[in-house]
Amino acid sequence: MRSWIRQATHPLITALVVALAGAEARAAGSVVRIEGDATTGYRLLRDGTPFRIRGAAGIDHLDVLAACGGNAIRTWDAESAGREADGESLLDRARRLGIAVTIGLWLGHERHGFRYDDPVQLQRQRQDVEAAIRRYKDHPALLCWGLGNEMEGPTSNGADERIWREVNHLAERIKAIDPNHPVMTVVANVNDDKVAAVVRHAPAVDILGINAYAGAGGVGEAAARMGWKKPYCVTEYGLPGPWETAQTDWKAPIEPSSRQKAATYATTTSDILADEKRCLGSYAFLWGSKQEATASWFGMFLPTGEKTITVDAVTKAWTNAWPANRAPVLEETDVPLAGKTVAADTQITAVARYRDPEGRPLAYAWEVRRESDDRKEGGDRERQPDAVEGCIVESAADGRVVVRTPRQPGGYRLFVTVRDGEGSGCMDNWPFAVAP
Repeated sequence: MRSWIRQATHPLITALVVALAGAEARAAGSVVRIEGDATTGYRLLRDGTPFRIRGAAGIDHLDVLAACGGNAIRTWDAESAGREADGESLLDRARRLGIAVTIGLWLGHERHGFRYDDPVQLQRQRQDVEAAIRRYKDHPALLCWGLGNEMEGPTSNGADERIWREVNHLAERIKAIDPNHPVMTVVANVNDDKVAAVVRHAPAVDILGINAYAGAGGVGEAAARMGWKKPYCVTEYGLPGPWETAQTDWKAPIEPSSRQKAATYATTTSDILADEKRCLGSYAFLWGSKQEATASWFGMFLPTGEKTITVDAVTKAWTNAWPANRAPVLEETDVPLAGKTVAADTQITAVARYRDPEGRPLAYAWEVRRESDDRKEGGDRERQPDAVEGCIVESAADGRVVVRTPRQPGGYRLFVTVRDGEGSGCMDNWPFAVAP
């Protein structure tokens, strides 16, 4: 049979052989185990080999992730795993690049109208979860299952036993269908009531995934003090969120500078990975871009796709080496309107100078946008404010800009985007208000 296949030259036969080989490889799947205990410590074994998660939360820029030393991603829903780009699914692309995938299994949030006391909604959700498990359980890129994401609510105490009993039911079903991959449930930070509820009502969960921002480096120790004895993973981390930072007099959150962001990502990544006893790894947030309070707060990439200094920071923490092409670095700022209330229709000169580590010339783009009036909870989708026309009078290649303040009163932000033309960039912003 094999000699016949080698001699076959008909294109249809060749295509069939290739397809069958691919199907066989996908059917082989992977086997992921958790080894150890609370006393000796835990580690993941993927096909028998120790696997420490150096991950990113997001589904884009996988080639950059692989080049930067990352080895895993997590999604928030199962649909993303099958999403195709250029004829290749996310899972197949991840496998080709050597990246393992935690497939998210979205569970309903009560703030979105889901009811954990509604048997009809529960049954529909169970069917969706089981269908996803059966569809993807044998793909070799699969690392583990991410059961839910902050379904207890980002501002509640997280102790609703209805949610955790359902999580436990689903975890048991997942293990019955797929005994080869652990089940992780993902929560919005930890507190005593939440951890106690998960421990008591969801014993089938293998890993506690924790989304944390300010203080993310210490969440594992906190969870252990609260009674979590199993391994954990930091499933989202980055800089302090808009709900955790200082605000202007008009309640606009003050975004850390790009340099501050890089320092936070570097320190937090190292702190998380230092816990080799209980922590299985982490996922930096967000490996992509999004509007959340601003267009630049959490995104590790510009909206146009360039990587930023935060990517460089986690690369250094993962590999102890900088990437070949580093992002522009903020060196100097003089922005008189930052955090101030200023007069309408007034010209103000500001400066933000950046340095390219490779000495390349940098391109600056400035704009003024209104402060967001579409703030949501828990990372829900937000609308980006439009740019205000006529505010940039002139700008120079040395980072100097002349701004004409808007005529309408209210909150605004001055944004600068800097690009090196080689795939790296940076974005910073400064809030200001126009007086009535």
